[in-house]
Amino acid sequence: MRVPLSWLREYVDLPATETGRDVQAKLIGVGLEVETVEQIGAGLKGPLVVGQVLTIEELEGFKKPIRFCTVDVGNANGTGEPQEIVCGARNFAVGDKVVVVLPGAVLPGDFAIAARKTYGKTSHGMICSTGELGMGDDGTHGIIVLPPEHEAGTDAIELLQLVDEVLDIAVTPDRGYCLSMRGVARETAIAYGLPLRDPALLDVPAPNAFGYPVKVADPLGCDKFTARTVVGLQPEARSPIWLQRRLQKAGMRPISLAVDITNYVMLELGQPLHAYDRTRVEGPIGVRRAQQGEKLTTLDGTVRVLDAEDLVITDDRGPIGLAGVMGGANTEIADLQEGAGTTEVVIEAAHFDAISIARTARRHKLSSEASKRFERGADPQAAAAAAQRTVDLLVLLAGGTAESGVTEVSAPSAPRTIAMPANHPDRVAGVEYGRETVVRRLQEVGCDVYGQDELIVTVPSWRPDLGEPNDLAEEVIRLEGYENLPSTLPTPPSGRGLTDRQRLHRRIGRALAGAGYVEALNYPFIGDAVLDRLGIEADDARRRTVKIVNPLSDEEPALRTTLLPGLLGALRRNDGRGSHDLALFEAGLVFRPIGTETKAVRLPVDRRPTDEEIAGLDASLPRQPRRAAVVLAGAREQAGWWGKGRPADWADAIEAARTIAREAGVEVTVRSDRHTPWHPGRCAALYVTVDGEETLFGHAGELHPRVVKEFHLPERTCAMEVELDVLEQAVDGVLRAPRISTFPVATQDVALVVAQDVPAADVERALRDGAGELLESVRLFDVFTGEQIGGGNKSLAYALRFRAADRTLTVDEATAARDAAVALAAERTGAVLRGA
Repeated sequence: MRVPLSWLREYVDLPATETGRDVQAKLIGVGLEVETVEQIGAGLKGPLVVGQVLTIEELEGFKKPIRFCTVDVGNANGTGEPQEIVCGARNFAVGDKVVVVLPGAVLPGDFAIAARKTYGKTSHGMICSTGELGMGDDGTHGIIVLPPEHEAGTDAIELLQLVDEVLDIAVTPDRGYCLSMRGVARETAIAYGLPLRDPALLDVPAPNAFGYPVKVADPLGCDKFTARTVVGLQPEARSPIWLQRRLQKAGMRPISLAVDITNYVMLELGQPLHAYDRTRVEGPIGVRRAQQGEKLTTLDGTVRVLDAEDLVITDDRGPIGLAGVMGGANTEIADLQEGAGTTEVVIEAAHFDAISIARTARRHKLSSEASKRFERGADPQAAAAAAQRTVDLLVLLAGGTAESGVTEVSAPSAPRTIAMPANHPDRVAGVEYGRETVVRRLQEVGCDVYGQDELIVTVPSWRPDLGEPNDLAEEVIRLEGYENLPSTLPTPPSGRGLTDRQRLHRRIGRALAGAGYVEALNYPFIGDAVLDRLGIEADDARRRTVKIVNPLSDEEPALRTTLLPGLLGALRRNDGRGSHDLALFEAGLVFRPIGTETKAVRLPVDRRPTDEEIAGLDASLPRQPRRAAVVLAGAREQAGWWGKGRPADWADAIEAARTIAREAGVEVTVRSDRHTPWHPGRCAALYVTVDGEETLFGHAGELHPRVVKEFHLPERTCAMEVELDVLEQAVDGVLRAPRISTFPVATQDVALVVAQDVPAADVERALRDGAGELLESVRLFDVFTGEQIGGGNKSLAYALRFRAADRTLTVDEATAARDAAVALAAERTGAVLRGA
């Protein structure tokens, strides 16, 4: 809603020194979203005057028509002589009154005006259009032609109201009454503590039997319909400048006098109106639901096929308007051109059901200024006043005569009342307002309040959003100032903190960050296309997704079943922006339906759901395991004076999984595997022990080259993804810190020759089991292949560290432990001690 400050001052006596910024601050304080304050005419400097065209000379020989004019500007130029001006517009003639800007003036946009030679003539100024003056669209797309009564030399800045401030208010759906000057003025009056001149307080004649006949067949859809008739309109009458300017400042285009008046009253009172050419209406006006498949051509020239739920305005021929949305073309007000304009109009001021109008507007994709107001709740009691205001303006500006007949069809209704304890706002806000403050604030918004400790509040007709005590409490709180509410931190109950699960997740995040990974937070949405690019088979569990009813993007309509698509997208974006050495991680939920989910139940809002209802809701949800994943590309260790550096590879992805597992005190077993989207020869399956059994924990390794190509990733990109829920199940009791021994370590190295297809992890496990409790750590430090050890074999060199907690080990003890480890490795994997 655009609110010109000059118009607002008509209803509230604001201090003369108040600027638009001051009013903006006040209105924000009472809860209105004033987005901007537009300074209309900022930088405008005269002289800008009314001029009368005396002569027009057509200049020949140019690519476009050019006219050399002499214009009477009175004494505004200091000489009283006609002003010579070159102009290219052609919508004016000799004798017309126009707007002339003279040399020395400055137009909006810092456009300085000076005499200049053009098209072989010297132009001393310019004849202005609405666009050049920043007035908005008037529909002419040409020079401003003024009514003849304005004298040459008159100041056009004041005449055209070119300098003003306009507040642009984002009206929320619950504050529909602020889609009018009346509503904004009421809020302004409250904010400043000033009286309001209500424009709806008019003397309205009582309904009688002489008005235009109206038949309402659906009183639920239309509970009030007022009709008034004005005859004898002057076809040549035009909207006065003040009316056009107010419409333009409010963001509407002037069209014709009758239409402009209905738009003006709608902006003033918030009541949408419609004017019918009475000579084009046949029989009584009716209100009913449309018949399925009926057709109506609306004012925008579109033929619309109506739905049985649409509310329509009819005459004897059928539909003549889409109620509350847009009128029909067959009763349109004709443009008031001489001898051809409308001279008799029927004014409709009705109140329609908000939900019905909203559904019709959306069904036909036809949002109008009228539908915006009706669907937010227009004031049903304003219809008669709006009709009267329209009649008064038509009589005043178009020379019409109001017929004595007044039609009003109303459905029975009663004022809405709410019972509320007087201290309810105090309890909601935690502030002691007191009864007097509560009553005063409710009366300011238009409520009638009775009672002492228990208040009976009658809600005003223009506030359909007030329906319960909390709504009334909100009115008191916002008018007293949200900024005055105390800031109080809740006191948590003692003895509670993070759960073991939460602590583990936080430790994992810190551990990965400490290992050089950067956390990336991605949207949890995917589509089939990304799963295709990952090469995931049709029968893979990751293909079973949960579809979203109203997705943010049609390309990603499902919840993710893996973390990799989001991380790979983040990796690609960062690589494309020049960051080539990347290590990203994410921890979050994935969504894995198992096929046994039930239909979700709608939980009640008027009470706490029962345990059975909550269980039913839980049963409708898919399994949502928490996972962690990493992706790597580029250098893992940077090159420098200290060395050549090292690129990230599959081993780093596996080490990320071990980093995560160490935070839970769990050992990871690594085995070779084939799993999409990893490279078949560089993919590891990760296992942890749960209840004595090895359980798949996740996968890590280098991505398949086809996947790298599909996602436009750097070569040899690696990834890891593990399920943290499985890791939690593998945790055996409380995580204990390692015991530090003060005794020296004994190191023994062994080189074992095994077949090429024997996993190093199996050899390592055998060494650990064989060495016994004296083994502190085992580390693979070399892998060798060559003719010296025979074809099809490889040599694995391990460093074994032995230490006892209570003594210094002897050489014989360390050697015996090493020999036991080698013996078990030989038994399990066929390993042979190299050189033996």
